Amino acid sequence: MMWIATTAASLLAASTAFALAASPAPPGVTKLEFGKLKDGTTIQQYAMRNSHGITAKVMTYGATLTELHVPDRDGKLGDVVLGFDNLAAYEKGHPFFGSTVGRTANRIAKGRFTVDGKTYKLAINNGPNNLHGGLKGFDKQVWKAETISKAGAQSVKFTRRSADMEEGYPGAVDVVVTYTLTDDNALRIDYAATTTKSTPVNLTNHTYFNLAGDGEVRYHVVQFNADKYTPVDDSVIPTGEIKSVAGTPFDFRKPTAIGAHIDDVPGTPGGYDHNLVVRRTSKSPAMVKFATVYEPSTGRVLEASTTFPGFQFYTANFLDGSLTGKGGVVYNKQYGFCLEAGGFPDAPNHPNFPSVILHPGEKYNYSTVFKFSTRK
Repeated sequence: MMWIATTAASLLAASTAFALAASPAPPGVTKLEFGKLKDGTTIQQYAMRNSHGITAKVMTYGATLTELHVPDRDGKLGDVVLGFDNLAAYEKGHPFFGSTVGRTANRIAKGRFTVDGKTYKLAINNGPNNLHGGLKGFDKQVWKAETISKAGAQSVKFTRRSADMEEGYPGAVDVVVTYTLTDDNALRIDYAATTTKSTPVNLTNHTYFNLAGDGEVRYHVVQFNADKYTPVDDSVIPTGEIKSVAGTPFDFRKPTAIGAHIDDVPGTPGGYDHNLVVRRTSKSPAMVKFATVYEPSTGRVLEASTTFPGFQFYTANFLDGSLTGKGGVVYNKQYGFCLEAGGFPDAPNHPNFPSVILHPGEKYNYSTVFKFSTRK
C-alpha cells in the first residue's frame, strides 16, 4: 500500500510539474547572452512576452529584432521573421534582417547631400549609391539596452550616440529606439533623436516578415493605404516624381496577392523595392494604418500603422539561397517581405519630398506598430 501511495504521489508530482512546464511563461522580459563578437564584446538578447504567449526577441547588436512568435488560426505559435540562430551569422554579414537602420535608411544618390550650403560625401556601398547608413551603419553598432515592464506592455529601450562625422554625417546624434510588446498583440517601435548639427536622420526597421514561416511570400494578400509611389531609375534612386499607383503593379488599394503583378515590376532582379506614400487626411504625423497582410494557409494577419510619411515595400529580391537561417531554412528569393516605414529615399536631394533634415533644438519622434491577429 505504501508503494502504491508513494507511486501515486510521484505521478501526481510529475503531472503537476508537467502542467507547470506546459503553462505559458508569465508576461515579462528575460535577458540572455546571445554570444560574443570577434572583438570580445558580449551581445545580449532580450525576450519580451505578453499575456497571450507572444514572444519578441531583440538584441543589442544593431538593435535587431531576431524572433517574433505569433499564433496561427489554430493557436500554434510560429516565428514570422527571418534571421539567424547565432550571433556569428549576423556579424558575418546579412541583408539587414530585423535591423535598426540609420543614420539614413534606404539610398542616397551617389552618396552625396547638401545641408546648410555644405556638401557631404558618404560611402558608396550599393552600386553608385549609399545604402542604409554606410559601411558601418546603426545595424552594425552595439547599443545600450534597458528593460521597462508595466501592466499590459513589455519594452526594451536601446540607446546610442552617433558621433559627429560617423559614416560622413555631420553632428552628434543621440538616438533612442524602443520596442514594446503589448497585450493587444502589437509590436510597437518608437524612434527618437536629437542632434548637435543639422543632419539627415531617417530611421527604420528592416524586418523581413513571412507569415507562413517560410517559403515564397507571393501568396500573401496585401492591401495598402497608398495612392501614390515614387518611381525610381535603374539604380533604384527616386526620379523625384510622385505618381499615382493606378494602372501600375504598385496598386494594392484593394486586397491583392503579392505575386499577382510582381513579375511586371521593371528592373533587375525583379520584384518590389519601392517607396509608397501613406495616404493621410492631413500633414500632421498621426498614426495611420498603411498595410494589411493576410496569409491564407495560416490565417495570420499583420496590420501595420505608422506616423512616417512613407514605407519601402521590399520583397527580398536579392535573397539567392546562399544564406541559411533559423532552423536550417535556406532563404531563397522572395522568401520574405519588408514594410520599412520611414522618410522617402534620397530625400535630402529632393526638395519636394518630406524633409528628413533634423536641426539642433528639434526632436525627431516617429513610431510604427505591427499588430497581429488571425482569420478563420
